[in-house]
Amino acid sequence: MFFMFFSWIGGWTFCVVDLSKIGNREKLKPRAGDEPHWQRLRAGAYLGYRPSKRQGPGKWFARAYDPDTEKYRRKALGDYGTLTGHDVFGTARRDAEAWAEQIESGGIRAEKIETVADACRSYLQQRPGSIAEGVFRRHVFDDPIAGVKLDKLRRHHLREWRNRLKDAPALVSRSTKGPKRTKVRSSSTINRDMVPLRAALGRLLTPGAPNTDAAWQEALRPIKGADKRRELYLDRNERMRLLQAADEAVVPFMRALCILPLRPGALASLKASHFDARTRTLTIGKDKTGRPRQISVPETVAKFLEQQCLGRLPKAPMFSRADGREWTKDSWKGPIKDAAAGAKLPQAVAAYTLRHSVLTDLIRDGLPVLTVAQLSGTSVAMIERHYGHLVRRDAEDALARLAL
Repeated sequence: MFFMFFSWIGGWTFCVVDLSKIGNREKLKPRAGDEPHWQRLRAGAYLGYRPSKRQGPGKWFARAYDPDTEKYRRKALGDYGTLTGHDVFGTARRDAEAWAEQIESGGIRAEKIETVADACRSYLQQRPGSIAEGVFRRHVFDDPIAGVKLDKLRRHHLREWRNRLKDAPALVSRSTKGPKRTKVRSSSTINRDMVPLRAALGRLLTPGAPNTDAAWQEALRPIKGADKRRELYLDRNERMRLLQAADEAVVPFMRALCILPLRPGALASLKASHFDARTRTLTIGKDKTGRPRQISVPETVAKFLEQQCLGRLPKAPMFSRADGREWTKDSWKGPIKDAAAGAKLPQAVAAYTLRHSVLTDLIRDGLPVLTVAQLSGTSVAMIERHYGHLVRRDAEDALARLAL
């Protein structure tokens, strides 16, 4: 049977039908003003269907009550052209319910979000960060993917974008002076560059049915085995040799990398005001996570940081170059390479080698993984993935010492 009843929504009367039945949808006629036929999913949430006037697939819509504006809001979901049969209704219903939940929780902003570029800009407003901003600027906003409508976005769009990302050379140096040097983009770099776009789209779109072109998320899956564990480790003596061979101007910055488990970029962005000598507390504001955090430092480190802040204005860099500017990836890379050569250490030594060495020492000294993760501003999963072998090895040695 073809069930139909009438419902009053936001001042308008709508004909409500059971859209789950394919036969019901086929009997529907286009309505005046292209108004969809609506099915009530629950209080304040509706799924709409507009039959095609040209015998093609109809289009689906979501409608939800916004408690902030006390009005109903509508979102076009598309025609789900790659799906057939009951999969169409099931996917449309999940999308409509997910969107209604975001509306009710205040998760969707009032701005107009239609395209992939709109989704990325909205994401930056909610979660600002230099990494995501850089990826969007270099690989999204000027790419054909930027203009694709969200309700038309399919797996093949993102596969094509991913191929263009793979073919784009990675900059070795972003310095504005001299010729630009590039290299082939590695799998790990591709994985990192896909993360911000995946997050921006995942905030607004629900995953499509697996193994269909609607499964946009499948095109952004990370390459397995791309993030290899860092193996180059410098012990304390080697780090001392590195500092002794370094240029005087870069020594404070390098020494800080040797005694603090911070990312080089986070260390370079520290200001004099970020250290409180009274409480021996260091505030890390600009980091990969985007969230500020505080760590307490021992007396020896506190004296070193206090010396670096001496005579500096609150907003001045805690660690600066000879010209007073803060360190950048392009400015610290050369001096560290020169110091490694002078100390006769491996050519692959870089700023991240020092961070890796510090984290390795903390793990080997028995500091709990959770504490190491909090200090370094990363996840427990990441620490376990890259340093878990050290914990297992120490556990094996401890068990071996119990042998009778």
